[in-house]
Amino acid sequence: MTNNVMLDQATALDFIDQLRVAVPEEVRQAKRINDETSRIVERAQEEAERIVARAQEQAAFLIEERELTRAAELRSQEIIAEGRREAEEIRRGADHYAAATLVKLEGECVRALQSIKRGLALLDERAPGDPAYQDHADNGYVPDDERAHAPL
Repeated sequence: MTNNVMLDQATALDFIDQLRVAVPEEVRQAKRINDETSRIVERAQEEAERIVARAQEQAAFLIEERELTRAAELRSQEIIAEGRREAEEIRRGADHYAAATLVKLEGECVRALQSIKRGLALLDERAPGDPAYQDHADNGYVPDDERAHAPL
């Protein structure tokens, strides 16, 4: 028993010829697989770069949108504050106008009341015993000198 083996020369040469034919086909197939793998990896890398670029664009858009939202919120707060200031100013102006109008009306009422009192006093002077005086008393008219003694 030895490590030597005997082969038929024709069979060995035939086997070597088959290997020569088969090996280049296997090499070509391996090369095609390798090329296809390279193309797939290249496409995957391009797709990954596109995804990253889109993600960066989306992130930039969201950041810009967030900044726009923040700016819009600040602007809306400014507008509200300005509106409140203007409303307060209008309210103060309206209060001032109302007070001035009421003071003017009060003066006119005082003048009218004085005119009425003078008219009634004049009528009382003309005819103190006249039944018209009685009508004034029935309507709640009390001459100034009698008011001091009238019950509340």
